[in-house]
Amino acid sequence: MVKRSLRASLTGIQQAKRAFALKGWTQENLAAEVNLKTRQPIWRFFTGQSVDRQFFMEICSVLDLEWRDIAMDPPAEFPDPGEGGKETLLDIDDLVKEVRSQCHDTIENQCGILQLLDINHPVSLDDIYVDVNILEELTSQQQLEITDLQNLELTEFDRVGLGAVEQKQIPGMQAVETYLKLRVLGKPGVGKTTFIKHLAIQCIQGEFAADHVPIFISLRDFAAESNRNGDFNLLDYTHQILLSSDLSSPSTLETLLKAGRVLLLMDGMDEVLNQDIPAVLREIRKFSDQYHRNRFVVTCRTAAQPLQLRGFTDVEIAPFTQAQIATFAQKWFVALTKTTAQAGQEQSAQFIHKLNFPENWQFRQLVTTPLFLHLACWVFQGQGKFPTKRAEFYKQGLNLLLGKWDEAKGVERDDAYRGFLLPQKLRLLSQLAAVTFEQGQYFFEQRTIEQYIGDYLQNLPGAVLAPEELQLESEAILKAIEAQHGLLIERARGIFSFSYLVFQEYFTARKIVATHNLQALEQALGGLVSHITDSHWREIFLLTAAMLRSADGLIQLMKQQIDALISQDPYLQDFLIWASQKSQTLPTEPKLATTRAFYLALAQNSPVADHFALASTLDQGILLDAALENLLQEFANHRSQDFAYINACSQALNNILVIVLDAGFYKSLQQLKDQLPSPHQNQEWLQDWWQKNYADWVERLNSTITHYRNIHHPWQFTSEQEQMLQRYYNANQLLIDCLNSNCEVTAAIRKEIETTLLLPQQELEDREWQGD
Repeated sequence: MVKRSLRASLTGIQQAKRAFALKGWTQENLAAEVNLKTRQPIWRFFTGQSVDRQFFMEICSVLDLEWRDIAMDPPAEFPDPGEGGKETLLDIDDLVKEVRSQCHDTIENQCGILQLLDINHPVSLDDIYVDVNILEELTSQQQLEITDLQNLELTEFDRVGLGAVEQKQIPGMQAVETYLKLRVLGKPGVGKTTFIKHLAIQCIQGEFAADHVPIFISLRDFAAESNRNGDFNLLDYTHQILLSSDLSSPSTLETLLKAGRVLLLMDGMDEVLNQDIPAVLREIRKFSDQYHRNRFVVTCRTAAQPLQLRGFTDVEIAPFTQAQIATFAQKWFVALTKTTAQAGQEQSAQFIHKLNFPENWQFRQLVTTPLFLHLACWVFQGQGKFPTKRAEFYKQGLNLLLGKWDEAKGVERDDAYRGFLLPQKLRLLSQLAAVTFEQGQYFFEQRTIEQYIGDYLQNLPGAVLAPEELQLESEAILKAIEAQHGLLIERARGIFSFSYLVFQEYFTARKIVATHNLQALEQALGGLVSHITDSHWREIFLLTAAMLRSADGLIQLMKQQIDALISQDPYLQDFLIWASQKSQTLPTEPKLATTRAFYLALAQNSPVADHFALASTLDQGILLDAALENLLQEFANHRSQDFAYINACSQALNNILVIVLDAGFYKSLQQLKDQLPSPHQNQEWLQDWWQKNYADWVERLNSTITHYRNIHHPWQFTSEQEQMLQRYYNANQLLIDCLNSNCEVTAAIRKEIETTLLLPQQELEDREWQGD
């Protein structure tokens, strides 16, 4: 096979250096004489490294040297420079194989390993990579009205997509195979760089585009190198990359490009500084137009999507599905476990199992991107559980998006924040979150959020901005928050939201907690508790309680607001009085508040009562009352006039009699049971008994139970009272959840709250008067 490159021998280098010295040139002068754009081949020539054969011969000719005297082991069949037309070219397939072989180690080293955040050793890409899905229609380009989004329930608010709005997805590899020129968009941490590196590895291993040569380029590095050289030339830069693979011939690269045998992978368009963007885009367009037969893949953050590339198809990386989350977790724990692969698989199974717990639904929404899924796995590996204080996890995630992620990758962003430091950015985001959440805005039009940003800027010390300047700066800051951090994103054309609802909730809670003086904090907490019955504010309460240095004040305000909900309704107060009195007839274990909650639920036929009754720590009297209530409900709802039903009622009474301790109650129930028709009677007799006696029998059973057990009173609530009771229950549950969220509450306040839960107003006032 004919050599395509030559290198100078030691004696040849000495001859060439003498001839070069006689010319009195610099290496740049010599490069210009040989018609080279850089002096790299000249430097390689004088250091005995491989140089493209044609350039080697031309350098020798310019220096008045015979190339055969200078070259190491010159082949006899090499033609003279003027005989290029007789050159024997390699078959293109053989050339591709040769170059792929030379590039193999470089690509493996460049793309085959990952440095995961907070992991102190490299990880093989194949050990951690999960196939991604692609959205062929960009979410930000959807034509939707804001009312289409505002009607979504919080449980439907997908932290990445559009909740109930579903889009077709295709495998990532299918998208690359379908489009020769592809731009892959995605939000921060969604796996764009990992995906494009995976393509390079798949190509060099022959699993994809095996007849192409993969070349991976960091556009950030390309821009930096071009600035140093003073020339943005993608062809020269691509050749420089191939130099590291001992492939020094520009003609080889040109041959591959003209034959359409290059897979050019360009990563991080959004990481290029604004001042360099036009030149980089211009060079990519020119290069991809000139060598249009090749495959091109570019990655870019979704927010930078307006940086159009003619001829490229834009697609977007989709959030992880549940199956992809499970696959990633298994790979992560197996790859990073400090023990065995089996232990890693077991830990990943525990991770997925606990992730599906109802209380972890916020984590399930957040870990649909690899960045946060990695963070969740990392935290879980250290603790064996998900953190109880979700605020700490959110804080770590925000630190990633607000700088640590770019810092770890060595990315410098343009400063479009008026020089804001991290605390100032947090204050701005907290203000935006609080004002939108307070107004129930989870999605907002661009002009609205820009107005909020403008309001914040105008209130800064020393801020003097004309209206036009304020508008331009507000727009620039919005785009910076979107592009740099991905915290505000365009959901549809002109419609924005926080990328994750939990971040809007976290920043809203942070705005409350970050209040500096005591009076302002009390006012902020007072504003918060005014939303005690609004389910949309549930997470704000939990986050605020967890973030406060002392949650005593918030907990007490919540309790006062909850008690006031039904304090002015005499009938509802009678209901609470009954529950309190009934609970006091039972032993003190379980807690009186728990017993009160049970009887309030029991009186309204709530399924929650069954949960209380099944608890092994509850009193036998509670079990009896639950069974009696269920029996009365059965009699009230069932209308089967047959012996099977009568037998079932008789058996239910037998089971109840076993746990009845009161002799009078036992005797009364036994007598009622004996009055039921015998199965030996005929159907006609049963029908007659049913018509004459059934209603009266049920009423006497009801009266007996009410007399002996003080339950099943005929409470008649209006629809408004039922709604108020439900809000009262939910608010008390929220209060309990805050107490159980590891918030900082003193033992005295905790005891006071737990003791006085669900008490009627009169008892609360009596306790206060007695100083208890």
